[in-house]
Amino acid sequence: MTEGKKVGIITHYFGHIGVAVVKLTDGSLKEGDKIRIVGHTTDFEQPVKSMEIDHKKIEEAKKGQEFGMKTADVVRQNDIVYKL
Repeated sequence: MTEGKKVGIITHYFGHIGVAVVKLTDGSLKEGDKIRIVGHTTDFEQPVKSMEIDHKKIEEAKKGQEFGMKTADVVRQNDIVYKL
């Protein structure tokens, strides 16, 4: 499995709605990009389906931004987000 390029970190996870808050530390992410989320008990891939900042849909997030994103599985604070 490819590692990809580290682009961000999970800062929060809302389990009841399955949404993670991602802080982009590098590069950018667009809808449709494939990502891998890796952590102590986390390791899965998924496409980026929808991203929001302050409840407004965005199509691309850039370095330094924090955004909410639906995740295919449970993630935890400090899990690493890789762009594949």
